[in-house]
Amino acid sequence: MGASYTAVGWNRQKKNYDWLIAVFCLGYLGIFISITLLFNEQATFETLLLRSTSTLAILLLHVILAIGPLCRINTKFLPLLYNRRHLGVTMFSLALVHGCFGIFQFHALGNTNAVVSLFSSNTNYNSLAAFPFQALGFFALLIFFLMAITSHDFWLHNLSPKVWKTLHMFVYLGYLLVILHVMLGVIQFEKNPLFVLILSIGSCTLVVLHLTAAFKEKKLDDRLFALQQNGFVYVCNSDEIEDSRAKIFCIDKERIAVYRHENKLYAIHNVCKHQGGPLGEGKILDGCITCPWHGYQYLPQNGQSPPPFKEKVNTYNLKVIKNKVWLNPVPLAEGTERPGVTIM
Repeated sequence: MGASYTAVGWNRQKKNYDWLIAVFCLGYLGIFISITLLFNEQATFETLLLRSTSTLAILLLHVILAIGPLCRINTKFLPLLYNRRHLGVTMFSLALVHGCFGIFQFHALGNTNAVVSLFSSNTNYNSLAAFPFQALGFFALLIFFLMAITSHDFWLHNLSPKVWKTLHMFVYLGYLLVILHVMLGVIQFEKNPLFVLILSIGSCTLVVLHLTAAFKEKKLDDRLFALQQNGFVYVCNSDEIEDSRAKIFCIDKERIAVYRHENKLYAIHNVCKHQGGPLGEGKILDGCITCPWHGYQYLPQNGQSPPPFKEKVNTYNLKVIKNKVWLNPVPLAEGTERPGVTIM
């Protein structure tokens, strides 16, 4: 390939994240095998391997699919999102162990090619109770394989974010195939409804999380649409403005200074009444916006000079939504009181 390769930066956070995944997986496998042997001493190695890896892979798949909506509901889950691909590769590795061993155990010991046997040993495709569920798992594994090998940023860069995102949305098709694979297999071989119950709870949880996140996003979209309809313009993120300093924006020929002070934002006209100095290049001293040219001062909440001075400048309406600053460039009357917008 002509594209350059950039190695993964294994910073401390990524290492801790991967160690946590490894410890959890090993702990789960150990506990699962121990409990199974406790209640079924006759369980074979094959059964233990197939069931422990499959249940862990399904658990991780549910966690992976829950991370996205959880981050939209609460930003505290964002650290999980940044390293979600590590979890995806781990899930695929467990599913690969389960799938390869299953194919070997049930299809590779005869005279027919193992993959051919997978699709030809059971041809009851028109029967729900006897459907060849293993084929569904095979196709799900192919989807997860494709996602795992394209998880690196190399592919994100060279496929383009749009193509890469579209490709990785197939995880939902893979999830559906897994659900059908498990459910149809349980119907044929398991009498205990526990597996169906657990999987149903997991699926319902994912549906509820995605719907909750969708409703929250819709409310946000409605608010942003309303802001645009009322003339507000996105100008910057709140953390781009230094404390007691301002950023200057020119919108519709209006030069506006947006100040940050005591975790609140204020917007006033950028031009000083004295000799046209750039207020946005000054800073807030003693609670007043101070012009860098001659020291003229204005209160940030109303654009008025403190008594006994009479100078006034225009103020403007501000909104902050999810750290994004929206500004209405239509000036309010000089000296109009506008309380600061609190940064959440």
